[in-house]
Amino acid sequence: MKQFEIPAFYKSPIISKVKSFRKESDPRKKDFTPTLLDFGLVRFYIARHFGFCYGVENAIEISYKAISENPGKRIFLISEMIHNPAVNADLLDNGIRFLQDTNGTQIIPWSELSSEDVVLIPAFGTTVAIENTLQQIGVNIERYNTTCPFVEKVWNRSEKLGKDQHTIIIHGKYNHEETRATFSHSAQNSPALIVKDMVEAKFLGEAILGHCTAADFHHFFDGKYTANFSFENDLSKIGVVNQTTMLATETQEITDYLRDVMIQKFGESELKNHIADTRDTLCYATNDNQSATYGLMEVDADFAIVVGGHNSSNTTHLVELLEQKFTTYFIESENELLNSNEIHSFNIHTKLTNSHTDFLSSASKVPTIILTSGASCPDAVVDRVIQRILEFTGSERSIADVLANLH
Repeated sequence: MKQFEIPAFYKSPIISKVKSFRKESDPRKKDFTPTLLDFGLVRFYIARHFGFCYGVENAIEISYKAISENPGKRIFLISEMIHNPAVNADLLDNGIRFLQDTNGTQIIPWSELSSEDVVLIPAFGTTVAIENTLQQIGVNIERYNTTCPFVEKVWNRSEKLGKDQHTIIIHGKYNHEETRATFSHSAQNSPALIVKDMVEAKFLGEAILGHCTAADFHHFFDGKYTANFSFENDLSKIGVVNQTTMLATETQEITDYLRDVMIQKFGESELKNHIADTRDTLCYATNDNQSATYGLMEVDADFAIVVGGHNSSNTTHLVELLEQKFTTYFIESENELLNSNEIHSFNIHTKLTNSHTDFLSSASKVPTIILTSGASCPDAVVDRVIQRILEFTGSERSIADVLANLH
């Protein structure tokens, strides 16, 4: 496994030891049970997998390499490197400027760039149109391209499917940078359509079976299909790929449903001619983090804390899973733990941050807390969350003692 060179402040004395212990005791990643940190006056169940994935660490390493290699030059990011406020704030502090916001709205006009400028492609990748614009300006877009290899894997699979006359069905959020990029690259070789969830997948199934009109289809999926998409011709042979941060179980559920639709329409003997097997496009890190979250749901606890950017898709899905069993607080950092009586938590449904009181005092005599984070959250932030809670509760055992006795 590659070791990345990232700034020291991203690393952590607590979580790094927990991850090292689990890696040594479970090298094949077969055990998804959480790790218990028992401080006597408070207990934490730490997810088996969480935090920075390969793609994120790779993007951060390349970003700081660009800063160190280009003193005096202007350095730009197309948009946020990853969906974490601490990471993006530090990049801004180091002089990097964003060309767009996360919705694709231009902040700095392309006309202000020159061939001497350095432009980083974020971990989500970018659209073919933006790549072409930068190349026309004369910017070298390959030198500091941080696109996640697993995102590129989806693009490569989409290209092969398109060349084999498949229509690409993308399970993703239409306005997410990664989905916009995947949609753009898929459209180079085939028709493409974005579905957000099972509700939209079921409407697509009805369309495939001929239970709606072309007008109904185009109205329902307005803005989510490629130009010249043919309702009559482009739904008979499909392949499903995903935005890599979506729930893997939902992607599989959508694929299984559409497979059943194709069997219903064309018969099982003809299935392979109408839907491709695309299970190999699911991101291993997303799978591991989500499987580890299911592992957290096997234990009993007073509440759960998920740490990460509020606009992080993969982090939001961890919250979505955990809140099925636990009261779940979604925070960006330890700063939202105001004191032992108050926590500020982001609600993924209302998109509002709410204040909750007595979050610790209402727990059992020895609070037991589920703790995990998204793939774009530095382990150091999770460390600080643990340390902040220990300030509130006190501890019968030192951090060193707890870490020395992991089992």
